[in-house]
Order: sequence, then structure tokens, then C-alpha cells
Amino acid sequence: MEDSGLPEKEVKSRFHFKASDGRIGVVVSPQNSASTELELEIINFSPSGSEARVADGKETLLVVLGGRVDVDVNGVRWNGLGDRANVFAGRATSVYFPPSTEYLVRSTNGAEVALLRAPAQPGGAAYVIRPDAVDVATRGRDGFEREVHTILDARKPAATLVVGETFNVPGAWSSYPPHKHDVHDPPRQSRLQEVYHFRMDPTQGFGIQRIYSPERDLNEVLVVEDGDTVVIPYGYHPVVAAPGYRLYYLWALAGEGRDLHVFEDPAHSWVARQP
Repeated sequence: MEDSGLPEKEVKSRFHFKASDGRIGVVVSPQNSASTELELEIINFSPSGSEARVADGKETLLVVLGGRVDVDVNGVRWNGLGDRANVFAGRATSVYFPPSTEYLVRSTNGAEVALLRAPAQPGGAAYVIRPDAVDVATRGRDGFEREVHTILDARKPAATLVVGETFNVPGAWSSYPPHKHDVHDPPRQSRLQEVYHFRMDPTQGFGIQRIYSPERDLNEVLVVEDGDTVVIPYGYHPVVAAPGYRLYYLWALAGEGRDLHVFEDPAHSWVARQP
């Protein structure tokens, strides 16, 4: 494992971001975190609100977390994008923007969106990913069964981004058995950094995120609450929801390639092989 480049006492503050008032603005970027690839911005639209954006040298996926938005890009308008009131109320609607695309987002009645960005070369066209194009799968079993919604992966056009949503039922684990993807060794493992953005139902709930490396140079246990964000620069990263609370996280990956090859912790991989 390569040195993270972060002083030990600074690691935690550079990968755990607490929810801020209003949940608006750039939450994660290479300038404020351990991420070298990914950016996350959350925007809350008041009724009749609008925001214009352009990400030079970066591709962007806009994910509608709740409400409806209209999107204008290159003379084309998509109206009424979004089929859920909040992240727990259905599948996501998303819009992909190639690098350096200028776009305008409006909301008539208010909405919340996440913008996920990663460096990319120019090329491609903007397109909408509607709920029926989201791949839904149940993974795991028993206490680590969860529902995974894959929004953007190698089956859809993009340069580096892979994005989805995971839903834990109360008390259940995900990203389990613990896995990592921080070494470029395909098909055994891919080098991909990751960001998790959490929501809870009810909102006063919490979960636990562990991040640890095989060498334990990184070995942290974090309490995650509604609106928190965690950067996973490397290492294993399992998550558990507190009993009584559903846990959701929006996840995004970027790095070398778009094929998600993961390596399970040998100490715990036996759990998935049990009958």
C-alpha cells in the first residue's frame, strides 16, 4: 500500500464531513479532503430557484435526491425530472454532463440535488438516466442483505464516474464482507476512490462507518448521521445502520477504469460463503 500522504492526526478530518446548515455547497473536493478524484456538491432549491453550472475538465452526474427539476443544456430542456419526494421514496432520476458542459437547473416547487464530478477528457453528450434505467439488485443475506441501485456504470457512457445508491434496512450491514478497491490490479482489484453521502429515516438516526487498511495505518470508526459524507481514499469500508433506522448512502467512484473489481478482506470473506 502506498503512503496516503496524510499526517495521521489529519486523516479523520479530511474524510468525515458533517452536515452543514442548509446542506448546500461543495461538500467534498480535492482541496478540502483526502479525495484526489471526486467532488460532491449538494444544492437545495427553494421554489422557483435556479443554479447555473459548468465544470471545466470534469464530467458531472446530477442525481435528483428529492423533488423535481428542469434542466437546460445545449439548447435542450428536460422538464419535470424527478419521481420521488426523497431518497427513500423510489429510484433516482439523474442527468449526465460531459466535461465543460454549461447547464442550468431550475425547480418550480423546490428540490434537492447532488452533483458528482470527476476529471475527464472532453467528449460525449448529455443524457438523462430515468428511474426505469436504474439497475436494482439485492445483495448479501441475513444481517448484511441490502438493496443496491446502480445508476451509472460501464454499461452507460461516461469517462470515469461510477455512481449508485445503497439502502440498508434497520440494523443491517452493507459493503460487507468488507471490501476494498485501492490497487490497480485488474481483474483482481481496481483502484477507485469513493465517496459516501448518508441519509437516515427517521432523520435522527445514525449508522457506523468503519474505514481500515490491511496495515491499519488507517483504522477509524465514524458515527454517520443524516447528511454526513465520508471520503474513502483507500481501505476496507463496511457500514451498519442502527436498529430502528433505515440508512441510505449515495456512492460515487472514480479512478482507473470503470469496472468495479473489489477485494474482500480475507479475514471476513468466509461469511459470504456460509450456506
